[in-house]
Amino acid sequence: MPAKKKTPKKAAPGKPPAPKTAPKAAAPKKVPANKKEERSYTGTPKVNAPPRRPDRLLFGTGGTPHTAGPRDHPTAVRRLHELGLGVYEMEFVHGVRIRPESCEEVNRLQRETGVRVTAHGPYYINLFSLEEEKVAASRTRVLDTARALARCGGDGACFHAGFYQGRGAEEVYARMKRELAALADALRAEGCPVRVDPETTGKESQFGSLDELTRLAREAQRGNLGITVDFSHIHARSGGGFNTYDEFGRLLQTIRDRNGKAALGDMHIHLSGIAYGEKGEKHHLDVDESDMNYR
Repeated sequence: MPAKKKTPKKAAPGKPPAPKTAPKAAAPKKVPANKKEERSYTGTPKVNAPPRRPDRLLFGTGGTPHTAGPRDHPTAVRRLHELGLGVYEMEFVHGVRIRPESCEEVNRLQRETGVRVTAHGPYYINLFSLEEEKVAASRTRVLDTARALARCGGDGACFHAGFYQGRGAEEVYARMKRELAALADALRAEGCPVRVDPETTGKESQFGSLDELTRLAREAQRGNLGITVDFSHIHARSGGGFNTYDEFGRLLQTIRDRNGKAALGDMHIHLSGIAYGEKGEKHHLDVDESDMNYR
């Protein structure tokens, strides 16, 4: 059937037509006071600013706990919360591979549970390689680690920065300082809130002694460039030293003297068992299978 045409109603004689009702302005949405401001950066969805620094020492695992069942990042965060632990380090050691939906789920879970999230970048990083294409690939791996971590709402992207490859320590230090400062600047420029934390390393052939990294953090003067202190690597690199209460205390005092008291209140720490020889680290072990004095 054809639609009936509506006849417009006429105004009653002597009465002006009723004015059209103006559309009501939408009331502004109220944002909960505890909701963190969202930030975004190139190539990724919006991310929450990293959580506030913890007011106590948090313990957790590097990688998914053995009791987690499915070995995926969201399940790991849930399981660590069930165990009463407080931090989870995502292991991207063989490549930064994580689905966007997993990032979103980890981000939600870390906010709901309070479990902090960090990340370990790929092993295939050498910012002082003899081959420029490997240096370029290494830069990308560091940046990708930080970007993925930001999408998960975490902070503290650690990695092994590179090797000396027969060159002098000062030459390597100067290059590493330029490279790491440039990476920190690049992340800040694109709005990525994650701090990059090069790690103390376990072999004499690797850049990353505590002296080098505390010096670098002090001289580079970048707020988003810190340190990961791996006590096991320092123990192995020294050939079995730094394994007593007093020695641990001296390490912490060194960090405070060189980088300030605030550096102790915001530390990214690793500790595990480790096998080592004359040249330093061989491989990691369970702590109870090693000579690491962790109790």
